Amino acid sequence: MAASLSRKFDPIAFHARFRPAATACIDLATGEALSYRAFSDRATRCAQILAERISDAGAAAVGARIAVISRNSVFQTIISTACERAGAIFAPLNWRLTAPELAELLADCEPALVLVEPEFETQVRDAIKLAACSARLAAPVEVAGPEAPAPKSSAKLCQAGLNSPCILLYTSGTTGRAKGVILTRENAIYASLNFAAVASLDSRSVLLCDSPMFHTVGLCAIARTALFEGACVLLSDRFVPQTALHRLSDPALGVTHYFVVPQMVEALMREPAVMQADFSSMTALFSGGGPLSPALVQACVDRGLLLVNGYGMSEIGSGIHMPLEASYMANNPQAVGFPAPWIEARLAGEDGKPVQDGDVGEIWLRGPSVSPGYWNQPEATTATRAQGWFRTGDLARQQSDGAYVIVDRLKDMYISGGENVYPAEVEAVLRAIAGVADACVIGAPDERWGEVGVAFIQLEAGVQLEAGDGVSAALAESEIRRSCAARLARYKQPAHLRFLEAIPRTGSGKARKNVLRDLFLKSALSA
Repeated sequence: MAASLSRKFDPIAFHARFRPAATACIDLATGEALSYRAFSDRATRCAQILAERISDAGAAAVGARIAVISRNSVFQTIISTACERAGAIFAPLNWRLTAPELAELLADCEPALVLVEPEFETQVRDAIKLAACSARLAAPVEVAGPEAPAPKSSAKLCQAGLNSPCILLYTSGTTGRAKGVILTRENAIYASLNFAAVASLDSRSVLLCDSPMFHTVGLCAIARTALFEGACVLLSDRFVPQTALHRLSDPALGVTHYFVVPQMVEALMREPAVMQADFSSMTALFSGGGPLSPALVQACVDRGLLLVNGYGMSEIGSGIHMPLEASYMANNPQAVGFPAPWIEARLAGEDGKPVQDGDVGEIWLRGPSVSPGYWNQPEATTATRAQGWFRTGDLARQQSDGAYVIVDRLKDMYISGGENVYPAEVEAVLRAIAGVADACVIGAPDERWGEVGVAFIQLEAGVQLEAGDGVSAALAESEIRRSCAARLARYKQPAHLRFLEAIPRTGSGKARKNVLRDLFLKSALSA
């Protein structure tokens, strides 16, 4: 039943039929614009090409993973839709990652085809070798471009069922191993419905997408929601504050919705041209990934911009969101709002029971947008499920009016420039460096990035730092930084290094991160 019903749940095909000339997307880097009819036709052709290439490799299209390493482009949106129509799984990978990091993801998802832009081809080829991956390599334009060769046959496509995986989004794990979040077609549909509802988004809306499409914000909240609602999405291949500001205030583009992290808003507000910018077409700036300061909210209000916060993640899409009311946002800058219409939320204590009003508890969520679990990691899936709910690992409390306020994280993750960083992954890289005996990483406040990493390092017995403090050279701090740069994306690399005789740990062996935070704060204050 689900498979037959799924053919009717194709919003893009609907818009191609009923509003064929409406603009679906514009690639701002190339200027290419596609109507809904043209977009849908290209997506179907791309689906046939993908199915044919997968078949030539001796595999079936249904369930096959298509890895994509690319900046935002029309090609990416077409490939995402094409995967769904062919029954394949769209797996966009973070182009910021190093070859060893990409190799881990390729080994995990075992793609049948890897589509990579020329800009990233060298690191992807290195990653394929490290992963011993047998996937074929191609450029996105070869399957989704206007000059892509026609498939040899027009074999009937087997579209994914509503409960079949159609997207695989990788997010770092607390154990140091990345987790592939599985999204079914139903998850993707309801994630878009949730964001459309909280953002007052419809077919007249114009969304600017600066957020990378390997994240749920760029792919699900912006691009897919726009296409599902019959709106127009403007695809930008990178965030440049001056350029973004010009686009937001350009009446010819008429941008109504823009999704940001706090650091992006701050960058926009620092631009001199913001004083002359015209934001009259804007519904709001939609923020996630960190708290908003009252000063930043007010700065936007002073410029005629409504800045609203929300809470979501790869596993749920948009889950909790503030109302589009300037006065409410100004009076509640630390709140993230109320549950979206297609999701339920509760706060649970350590015993799994609801907490008392006003008390802090872990956010539990359930609804049709919630992911069924993680790729190849049943233990991780089980650990995040309880009584039919998804355990987020984040702590919050509710205000008297019911709005949620994020208090802390159960997990050790911190957010740097809108990117999730998990200390365990960084610690593993540090411990692999010759001369390092132990390491512990925490997140610390930073004016520019929100949070940055602080690495506490314990050297092996007999190993000393380079000369400079009256000791002989054995391990240079610069070598530690070079090793991190070779293995970690820039946003994961620790901004601060601190060296200790021993990492303080509890009797059970857990690092005493509260002690380390105090040490760093004291050293920062003295500096």
